[in-house]
Amino acid sequence: MKMTLPDNERAVWILKTKGPLPLIELAKDLNITTEGARFQLIKLANEGLVETRSESKGKGRPQQVWSLTSQGHARFPDAHADLTVKLILKMRDTLGEDALQDVIEANGRDGKEKYLKELANVSDLEGRIGGLARIRDNEGYMATCIKDEEGYLLIENHCPICAAATACMGFCKSELDTFRAVLGDKVSVERVDHILAGARRCAYRIKDRA
Repeated sequence: MKMTLPDNERAVWILKTKGPLPLIELAKDLNITTEGARFQLIKLANEGLVETRSESKGKGRPQQVWSLTSQGHARFPDAHADLTVKLILKMRDTLGEDALQDVIEANGRDGKEKYLKELANVSDLEGRIGGLARIRDNEGYMATCIKDEEGYLLIENHCPICAAATACMGFCKSELDTFRAVLGDKVSVERVDHILAGARRCAYRIKDRA
């Protein structure tokens, strides 16, 4: 997902992708002085996009940490959230829960087929995870993947269907099932962070069972 925010809101993008940060780290990522970063953050705070809190870590003075407000998170697209939620609720009321789940499962099958087709020529696990991250990033999830000592971590810093997923958790289950199907039976995929559970992002721990 390409950054479309104006230059004076670059800190919003950084806080969205990295989570809460102290001033000195934000200044480093912005490639400006701490005073310049503070000036930008105060301006964004006055606009209701960011906020600061005091955080203690061990001994020493508490550290001021900056994070996004709900208005700051709203700077990123949510795929026509209001209309989507209304349609979900109307479908549930009119056709019933089973019919809604059938539609979600059908949508999940479409996504699985799409991902499998785009990754058809990629056989190694790292390549498939990287490819899946690129697909999800293009779909607006601000996705990336990292490799560490435990395996792989697929990170999604934004959920463009968050409102729909809040109205119906079936979407989240369908996504997890899709990832497992796309990466194969020899791979373990577990959600370790979940936006709907209060985390700042969704993240999936991926391991080769072998």
